[in-house]
Amino acid sequence: MVLQNLSLYFITSRPYRRGVLSFLAPLAAGLAAGLSLIVAIGAQNAFVLRQGLRREHVLPVVLVCAVSDLVLIAAGTAGLGALVTGAPVLLTVVRWGGAAFLLTLAALAARRALRPGGLDPASGAGATSARSAVGTSLALTWLNPHVYLDTVLLLGSLAAGYAAAHAGGAGAGGADTARWLFGTGAMVASVVWFTALGFGARLLAPVFARPGAWRVLDGVIAVVMATIGVSLLLGG
Repeated sequence: MVLQNLSLYFITSRPYRRGVLSFLAPLAAGLAAGLSLIVAIGAQNAFVLRQGLRREHVLPVVLVCAVSDLVLIAAGTAGLGALVTGAPVLLTVVRWGGAAFLLTLAALAARRALRPGGLDPASGAGATSARSAVGTSLALTWLNPHVYLDTVLLLGSLAAGYAAAHAGGAGAGGADTARWLFGTGAMVASVVWFTALGFGARLLAPVFARPGAWRVLDGVIAVVMATIGVSLLLGG
């Protein structure tokens, strides 16, 4: 009984709740940022969705896209994040630049929401072999400049900016812990998205064939990006 009371005390005590929130907040922010960037209609997502619809080499395609994203996000979090954290002037420039970019993407998403279009991922030629599917996935990931912009530069900068704004609230590691928790949240978003898109394609296809579904999705993306952008402008 005494042990139960002590456990209840620690779980419900303010320091415990504050500690839990200090870890969950950067994870949630990274998850939201990652999802808002990755779920937009693009060549990579269309290819994964098409492979899922046809049930062709779904597992290797999902693995290539997810693992590639993990590598790129980790590189951005470790490299660019460490760079801008150690340079206050650069951090300010990156924060404002990232905010401007996010607000621009939010405006574009809002415009797409007002003028939605359906997506027909089943159109076009599909992969005929596992090697072809993997090769296409690698090309769409590593030869796409927007992938580097979103995952390495933007997410790395956002992680550094978030870490600087929350340096005292992420446990003993401070800014470094907050930065990696943010990056981890973005990595989780990538794995969850590609897995759901590839293996849940048959369920998603009838929905996202309708323009109205993309209207809702792009509307959510616009709100999330605008919220994170404004948060950066206000210093977190």
